[in-house]
Amino acid sequence: MSNTAEQQTSTTTDARSAQQTLGTFGVLIAAILWGTTGTAATFAPEVSPLAVGAVAMGFGGLLQCLIALRPVVAQRRKILAQRRYLPIGALAVAIYPLAFYASMNLAGVAVGTVISIGSAPLLSALLEYFFDRQRLSRRWMCGAAVGVAGMVLLTLAESGHASAGAERPHALAGILLGLVAGLTYALYSWSARQMMQKGVSGPAAMGSTFGAGGLLLMPVLLLTGAPLLQSWSNAAVGIYMALVPMFIGYLCYGYGLARIRASTATTITLLEPVVAALLAVTLVGETLPASGWAGMALIVICLAIITLPAGLFSGRRVRPDREPV
Repeated sequence: MSNTAEQQTSTTTDARSAQQTLGTFGVLIAAILWGTTGTAATFAPEVSPLAVGAVAMGFGGLLQCLIALRPVVAQRRKILAQRRYLPIGALAVAIYPLAFYASMNLAGVAVGTVISIGSAPLLSALLEYFFDRQRLSRRWMCGAAVGVAGMVLLTLAESGHASAGAERPHALAGILLGLVAGLTYALYSWSARQMMQKGVSGPAAMGSTFGAGGLLLMPVLLLTGAPLLQSWSNAAVGIYMALVPMFIGYLCYGYGLARIRASTATTITLLEPVVAALLAVTLVGETLPASGWAGMALIVICLAIITLPAGLFSGRRVRPDREPV
C-alpha cells in the first residue's frame, strides 16, 4: 500500500512539474514578444505613447476576450461573482500601457522599460506576501536580487550610450510612471491568478479581465489615435502591436499564469528588457558596452535561478511552486 501511495504521489508531483514547465515556457514566449514593442514603436514616431498603449492593449484585450468568448459566457456567473478581483484587474490593464509607454517617452526606452518590468516581480511578490500570506523563498529573493542588479547595469549601459546632449527634464516623472506601470502589471497578474484559483478557467479570467480593460481604453484611443490612420507605416505598427505582442503574447502569458505563481511569472518576464536591448542593437543601430552585456547575463542567470526545477538546487524533490526556504 505504501509503495502504491508513493507512486501516486510521485506521479502527481511529476504532472505538476510538467505543468509548471509548460507554464514557464508560455511566459518566456510572452516576454520575448513583449520585448519587440519598443523597437516597433520607433517605426511610428508621430504616434503618441498614449495612442500606442491604447491601440496595443485596447484592441489586444478585446481580441483576447473575443477568442475566449465561449468560456467567458459559460462562466459568466463565476466571473461576475469576482467583484473584488475583476474591477481591479480591468482598471490595472487600462492604466498599465498608458503608464508604460509614457514612461518610455519621458525617461527613455531603456529606463522606462527596466523600471516598469523590473519593479513588477518585486511588487507582485509583495502583493502575494501581504494579501495571500505567501512566503518569499530564499531562492526567489536570490534570483530577484541578481535580476535587479542586471537591470541596473543594463539601464546604466543604455543610458550612457544615449545621446549625451539629449536632456530629459521630465525623467523623474517617467520613472514614477514606470513604477505605476510595474504596480498595475503586478495587480492584473495577481487579480487574474486569484480568479483562476477561485474556479474561473484561465481563458475566461484573462479574457474577461483584458476585455474589460480594453473597453476602458477605447475612449483614450478615440481621443489620441488619429495619427495611426495618417500613414500605412503607423497603421502597420498599431496592427502589429495589437496582434502579436499584446494578443498572442497575453494568450501565452495567461496560459503560463494558470500554471505558475504570479510572482514567478512576472519575474520570468525580466527577459523582456534583454530582448528589447538586443533588438535595439541589431535593428535600431544602438550600441551596448560590456556592462550592458554583463547586465543581460545577470538577468539570464536570474531566470535560471527562478525557473529551473528546485531539485537542481536542493538535491531533493519538492512540490512545484513550493520552494524550500
